[in-house]
Amino acid sequence: MSSSGELSGPTDIETRLFINGEFVPSKLGKKFDVVNPATEKVTASPYEATAEDVDLAVEAAKAALPAWSEMGGLARAGFFYKLADLLEKSNTELAQLEAVSMGRPISTYKEGYSAAAMFRYFAGQAADVHGESSLHKPGFLSLTLRQPYGVCAAIIPWNVPVSSVAVKFGPCLLAGNTLVIKSSEKAPLAVLRFAKLVKEAGFPAGVVNILSGLGPNCGAALASHMEIRKLAFTGSTRTGRAIKKAAASSNLKNVTLELGGKSPLIIFGDADLDKAVPAAATSILGLSGQMCVASSRVYVEKSISDEFTKRLVKEIEEKGSNPSGNNPLSPTTVRGPQADKIQFDHIMSFLKEAKEQKLQILTGGDRDGNEGYYIQPTVILNPGEDARVIKEEIFGPVQCVSTFETEDEVLKLANNTEYGLYASLYTKDIPRAIRVAKVFESGMVGVNVTSPLVALDLPFGGWKASGDGRELGKYSVESWTEVKTVFIAT
Repeated sequence: MSSSGELSGPTDIETRLFINGEFVPSKLGKKFDVVNPATEKVTASPYEATAEDVDLAVEAAKAALPAWSEMGGLARAGFFYKLADLLEKSNTELAQLEAVSMGRPISTYKEGYSAAAMFRYFAGQAADVHGESSLHKPGFLSLTLRQPYGVCAAIIPWNVPVSSVAVKFGPCLLAGNTLVIKSSEKAPLAVLRFAKLVKEAGFPAGVVNILSGLGPNCGAALASHMEIRKLAFTGSTRTGRAIKKAAASSNLKNVTLELGGKSPLIIFGDADLDKAVPAAATSILGLSGQMCVASSRVYVEKSISDEFTKRLVKEIEEKGSNPSGNNPLSPTTVRGPQADKIQFDHIMSFLKEAKEQKLQILTGGDRDGNEGYYIQPTVILNPGEDARVIKEEIFGPVQCVSTFETEDEVLKLANNTEYGLYASLYTKDIPRAIRVAKVFESGMVGVNVTSPLVALDLPFGGWKASGDGRELGKYSVESWTEVKTVFIAT
């Protein structure tokens, strides 16, 4: 299918960096192109931040730190309530910017609302960051204090940029830190619009600084900067390892990582297929499969495998179609393209290899149309546990379905991965559900539900190569603080 033509898109696109409360060009004046993956045409050319701009942003954050960290928690929270209101009003503008930068359909966009909900939740914790006291050492009143790290950094991904900013920006600043954010070069435009809202909400200059740039320059400078005390990153496991190395070889800054996944979904023979089939399809179709929590490996009990796969293919073909055209700016478009040519080529390499190996492709398996980076939603049956489509994160609309016969067998298969982000199962047997949930090597488990379900008040994060640390939950703000022990002689 071809694009249905240019519909109403964003008219006011900010391309400058946001440093010390102002929008400024980069020091070297370099720019990079953001390409609309639905049309393969340039949308905008933002300024590219390099190490010089990182230094300026860090200096601004450092200068703003004393006043911001001394401000009371409730006073800091006030800025977030204002920002939450502005985000809700700006959801349509943010949706348009993401549609023309990374191809997300406006019909599926709710990040302005979800980010607003996060900020209100985090703001409610602002006055609850407390230390402890002890009288166990005779002659002393002993205390612990929780204090901000200082200048921090966040490197965010392109698939959900506004939500990813919110989950780091909120607790970091509410804990009293200041922050430098690097957006992804694939989707920087909505984040720069977010910067305008930060300014409109009245945040003091320098408290937050937002840079658009490339990983090898801007990202590497943040990871190795000697005055950044904590860095939070969401992205690929490969880049996460590089950030850890840079942090270790510089100032040993604290690093939180939210990385990739190859999430298993187990469908037992007694599962309610009326719920399990749509859930499996929705999980791999969301954001065109560009979600770290996507259920990309489905294991179905052999006794129901024929019925399940037949229904799954039908569900994916129906839910994944854009009968009115592929334009993400159209309210009738439900599935977008892959974010850029690099991502498109990466996914196509898996599909090419699957065909060369003569794997059984039940639906899809090729590009969709001749314009834009669209890929057909694909289901591959029983590829084998050594196949690359089973072992590696594809980050696209490709789902592998494999059969099993016993619980012990499928648990070994489900855990046979370096990743451990999200795992799910469908069964009516509650004791079995509890057994499986305990054995899953995963940071999050769904029982009779699957990804992308998350909850603001519960931690988000993975085991093994899927990450280090947690986001969301009641300890979110506290996790952006250092602990100090104080002994007071009496």
